[in-house]
Amino acid sequence: MLSYLDRLLDPLTDTLTPESATALLALRVDAELETRIDELRRKANEGSLTPAEDAEYKDVIEAVDVVSILQAKARRSLSQQVA
Repeated sequence: MLSYLDRLLDPLTDTLTPESATALLALRVDAELETRIDELRRKANEGSLTPAEDAEYKDVIEAVDVVSILQAKARRSLSQQVA
């Protein structure tokens, strides 16, 4: 079963070109953001997030979910274009 987010993104990912799909797969966070995500992850595991950090961490998790779905769709798009 597809999630609501997966279904919501279908029209967007149906328009992917090989170039845009490849760009999505190459998407990575910069070093500063990666450091911040690691810090939030560590504090979450320790149970020491402030309420503001907890909200920030939840936003990060949601963003990662969106990017992960887009990247999965990009992989599928590329594999279908090759087939």
